[in-house]
Amino acid sequence: MDGGRRVLRSLKESFTARHSLVPIISAEAPYAFATAAAVASLPPAPAATAVAPRAPARKSRGKRLLSRFALLGRPGVGTLAVLGLFGVVGAAGFVENGGYAALVASDGELYDIAARAAGFPISAVTITGQSRLRERELLDAAGVGPRNSLPFLDATAVRERLMQVPLVKSARVMKLYPDRLVIAIEERQPSALWQRDGRVAVISEDGVPIDELRDERYLGLPFVVGEGAQKRLLEFHMLMSKAGDLAHRIRAGVLVAGRRWNFEMTNGVTVKLPEMDPFGALDTLARLQREARILDKDVMSIDLRLPDRVGVRLTEEAASAREAQLAPRKSSKSGG
Repeated sequence: MDGGRRVLRSLKESFTARHSLVPIISAEAPYAFATAAAVASLPPAPAATAVAPRAPARKSRGKRLLSRFALLGRPGVGTLAVLGLFGVVGAAGFVENGGYAALVASDGELYDIAARAAGFPISAVTITGQSRLRERELLDAAGVGPRNSLPFLDATAVRERLMQVPLVKSARVMKLYPDRLVIAIEERQPSALWQRDGRVAVISEDGVPIDELRDERYLGLPFVVGEGAQKRLLEFHMLMSKAGDLAHRIRAGVLVAGRRWNFEMTNGVTVKLPEMDPFGALDTLARLQREARILDKDVMSIDLRLPDRVGVRLTEEAASAREAQLAPRKSSKSGG
């Protein structure tokens, strides 16, 4: 111990501790020993030399790929990849085995299922304007059902499908969020019966067939016959109006060669109208009926196609009776 009661370290201990890096200090300078030891323990200062900055090394394509694949080695990434792979394989099998088709058939598309779950189903459908069509028929034609959702319902496509129904003249479709659909239609009105190729159809005022003749509800409608007669229905109605009191005696209008009309009367008489000015011919028919009751005679047809003359064809019985009536006159003239 020195005079300050401090324990002196031996040279061997100092050598062992510092590996000959600490100089030998005498006991008379203990504080210098501590300072020298501290200085000796510091690392040498680097030399002040200028070093050019190095450009960052560019990774090769192979290293970049390796770095990307290295992500799979991170915790959780590989598990997610495997789960994703299983999910894709499971979805493909679900579709291939018909499971997805069965799901769509029963519950609709996935986006419709999600929209309904989010609060946008079609809970109510309001239909206005129908009188002959039932609501079930319209919904089936529109393709609207419980599998649909309001956001993903194509209103334009619904309207186009409704317009394919013969009895529907016009249609409007409106979506009222969150869950209501409004369908407003205008029906075609039955205007006449049209016979073609032995079949009779109910047609509207614009000539569109809207139904088949199935019962007696439409038997009181005007009757037109022939190819193209349904397209000239407006002209036929105008002729019926011109006939006046004789209209109730007209059973059918027959379009001949797409050019002119014949009227089939209820008593079997055929009235042949001209292609030009059929309305004037009807005036002539009305005058002959007033003056001679021509429609009540035993005639088969009345030909009004020529403006300056009227041709009349008698029935066989009437023709025979007329010949028998004229025979005595001929014989008396020949004998005298």
